[in-house]
Amino acid sequence: MALILDTGPLYASLDRSDADHSGCRRLIEGAAEPLVIPAPVLVEVDYWIHTRLHSGALTALLDDITAGAYQVEELQLDDYRRVRELCDRYAGADIGFVDAAVLSVVERLGEDKLATLDERHFRTLRPRHVDTLRLLPGDGEYPASPLFGAAPTFGERLT
Repeated sequence: MALILDTGPLYASLDRSDADHSGCRRLIEGAAEPLVIPAPVLVEVDYWIHTRLHSGALTALLDDITAGAYQVEELQLDDYRRVRELCDRYAGADIGFVDAAVLSVVERLGEDKLATLDERHFRTLRPRHVDTLRLLPGDGEYPASPLFGAAPTFGERLT
């Protein structure tokens, strides 16, 4: 089991001025499971960091990745097939590559939840493996656990 992170919660956890910062930070720091970032999400986070924050936010995130606070999940060949299928199926719903890639990773890993602020798109998408995804933090509190002691450390470096 893992907590898969979409762009919104990951970015909001880095940006103290974001309205969702506190909730997303609590969600990530309290995760009882490994934190997984689909690789395409990093490109979007990089864009928002360079648009709204300073380069230190990106280097702090990369430090956390290399320290093992996050697992980056690269897309596999079957993921690209699924992304193509989703982009075609939801062409009228403004579903882009990153959202489709995130759902593909969620399906491949068999997760029933996703950390996202993009409820409009992810409530539209229908996963193959469950009736609906639990979208966090919107669908309620995520239970924190002391089982995993290594929480991301980026917050203190972004002052």
